[in-house]
Amino acid sequence: MDTSYGFTDEDLRAWPTVYRDGLFSEKLVVVSGGGSGLGKAISALFARLGASVVICGRNRERLDAAADFLRGFGGTVMTRAMTIRDPDDVTGLFDAVRSELAVPDVVINNAGGQFPQAALDFSPKGWRAVIDTNLNGSWYMMQTAARLWQAEGRGGSIVNVVADFWRGMPGIAHTAAARAGVAYLSKSVAVEWAPLGIRVNCVAPGCCETHAFGLYPPEGTATYWQANPFLRPGDAMDIAEACVYLCGSSGKFVTGEVLTVDGGQQLWGDPWPTGRPDWFASPFRRNGDRD
Repeated sequence: MDTSYGFTDEDLRAWPTVYRDGLFSEKLVVVSGGGSGLGKAISALFARLGASVVICGRNRERLDAAADFLRGFGGTVMTRAMTIRDPDDVTGLFDAVRSELAVPDVVINNAGGQFPQAALDFSPKGWRAVIDTNLNGSWYMMQTAARLWQAEGRGGSIVNVVADFWRGMPGIAHTAAARAGVAYLSKSVAVEWAPLGIRVNCVAPGCCETHAFGLYPPEGTATYWQANPFLRPGDAMDIAEACVYLCGSSGKFVTGEVLTVDGGQQLWGDPWPTGRPDWFASPFRRNGDRD
């Protein structure tokens, strides 16, 4: 992985925020995929604002390293090595959080993943892997949290980190299908769960720079600087602050919404994770050349 991309722990400490210290004191926040990337940035901001944080993911070493960093903000940090693809693992996570700490106030579904590939080349295994993580895994987390809050007679807030899929996502069509499913699932249960006091929203990042940029071929990453009219990627704090907005009192009357944070990408951009094909490299298309 190319570690020249992304952000450092010092960035997470120093990035300015509009939110006041202590905003989430005495609150408990669960962040899936919280050991790296956007999930780590989201966890760090909540920890900076006074929350106790639970981070889960598949990589134990990465979780432990992130937890050591997050404890530097002074709050309680719990880790759980697991996969959100397994509903039993998800149940075990929430049982452990309730037993060892408390009932969470906020759940951030950030865990997910995909790989760049032409859709014609998807194998059934590759397709299932992306759908199982991004769609099914998010659902297991949502439903388990909602059932816990219902049993406790209290509400909560769920934020699903999806993607800027509004104009399609050529090169990663499998994740476009999964993330769009999560968004419209969220809109549906936001209505069903409103009587329970549960709010469900999504944040849809455009191209925001993390170390994951290094997972894509250089010809793909190069297009991320042309993905919006500002001609630059966003950063992880853009997404972290969006999550805090939706989970704090600022978002108390917001549910069923998808907050797109993309610098105008959905209006103008042309990102290609696999690299822009020659067909699309010029405004003059094949069979449509002009003199």
